Amino acid sequence: MNKVAAYQSVNQKQAFVELHAGLVKRIAHHMMARLPASVQVDDLIQAGMIGLLEASKNFDGSKGASFETFAGIRIRGAMLDEIRRGDWVPRSVHKNSRLIAKAINDVENETGRDARDIEVAEKLELSINDYHHILNDVNSGKIIGIEDLGVTEDVIGSSDDKHQDEPFEDIAHGAFQSELVKAIETLPEREALVLSLYYDEELNLKEIGAVIDVSESRVSQIHSQAMHRLKAKLNSWQQI
Repeated sequence: MNKVAAYQSVNQKQAFVELHAGLVKRIAHHMMARLPASVQVDDLIQAGMIGLLEASKNFDGSKGASFETFAGIRIRGAMLDEIRRGDWVPRSVHKNSRLIAKAINDVENETGRDARDIEVAEKLELSINDYHHILNDVNSGKIIGIEDLGVTEDVIGSSDDKHQDEPFEDIAHGAFQSELVKAIETLPEREALVLSLYYDEELNLKEIGAVIDVSESRVSQIHSQAMHRLKAKLNSWQQI
């Protein structure tokens, strides 16, 4: 590559990054809503820019998805990888997350219906206030989201026939995603609404609180419990 071509290539990359920088920043600030203060938004943006460049190299417009949809998945993935490499999550958070999911699963197996907050708290031998406090800690101390269940965030709006034309190697993933969609549909109405507003509409916790008329802290609790409920429902597919 001669100097002129190299210069043009650098300028094209710079222009591309500047064009889509807003997408990276929007995703970073959206994710910050459920991360502790120790995570810096600039670190997320830096990781997201790397994801953006990778997306630009690998995007195939013939597969139907828009570039923003494809890039958004890659950007979020790069940010999550950066967070997890930081290893800032206390062991107690992982332990509490497992205990909550197990308690929800136990209650629902015993009652045959959705577990209520008070029932999960009693199963854990906690007061309702302590249980809500742990939900907040888990939600702000550990990434608990749709992407952690093994699928991308567009699962919230997916349809049953979305994977019918995919090759054989994607059948297992498609089957899991189909089961996740069904599990989301069985969530209590408010939990399903919070997930939809957060992942599909990309509202932050404060904005969701304004929509459903609860505090930001309560939205965090609802989000956390919804994700643990999904993990409990899908326990046979994926261990926590």
